[in-house]
Amino acid sequence: MSADRESPAETDPLRAAAEVMRQVREKCVWSQAMTHRELVPYLVEESAELIDAVEREDRAELREELGDLLWQVLFHAAIAAQDPADPFDIDDVARTLTEKMTRRHPHVFGNAIARTPEEVLVHWNAAKAAEKHDRRSVLDGIPPGMPALARAQKILGRAAKAHVEVSEDPSASGHEEAPPAIVGPTPAPPTEPAPLTEAELGEQLLTLVVAARTHGWDAERALRERIRILEDEVRAAEGSEPA
Repeated sequence: MSADRESPAETDPLRAAAEVMRQVREKCVWSQAMTHRELVPYLVEESAELIDAVEREDRAELREELGDLLWQVLFHAAIAAQDPADPFDIDDVARTLTEKMTRRHPHVFGNAIARTPEEVLVHWNAAKAAEKHDRRSVLDGIPPGMPALARAQKILGRAAKAHVEVSEDPSASGHEEAPPAIVGPTPAPPTEPAPLTEAELGEQLLTLVVAARTHGWDAERALRERIRILEDEVRAAEGSEPA
């Protein structure tokens, strides 16, 4: 096919996908009824399917799931474009993204120098701090709806910036009193050695979940409760209040 006879999907696939989404939003009664909030479960599901494809190294699934996740972005942008008070479309989303990523990569688009990944993070964090200058705590911006395990890892990284550390040994946590048990007796300190690989970590995490199930405990809730204690410690060290 000659260049002058190529279809829009061939010449500009992203623009063609956005146009398909626009027509679906306008003409499909199910899509017309969707709101940002009602789409959230689909966004979570598509994200999980993409993660699975990445971890299984399935190239065909990866390509398809990336498309499904892109569809969610286009869908949210199409809904936003119809907002009567504050409309924006996929071009506004792309423009905002381009501006932000240009600012956060001064070593690519400016005169800054970064020779190592660590130096890149210094520039990234400095740019992000300038953008989020109204934040009062290192904990601000961490989504409360994150799964507890992912949120714990995120908070631990931020806690270190406030000079609040959590020992790998629970018996050396520094608390005068142990946090109250959620349900059942307080478990004995772990006797297994610290994991040396990510696979060993997975085994130990699964063992903890087995223990939780055996005792009738809620593993997610237990970790959320412990995270709240850590958050209080970080905010006390900063002298900040919850946002």
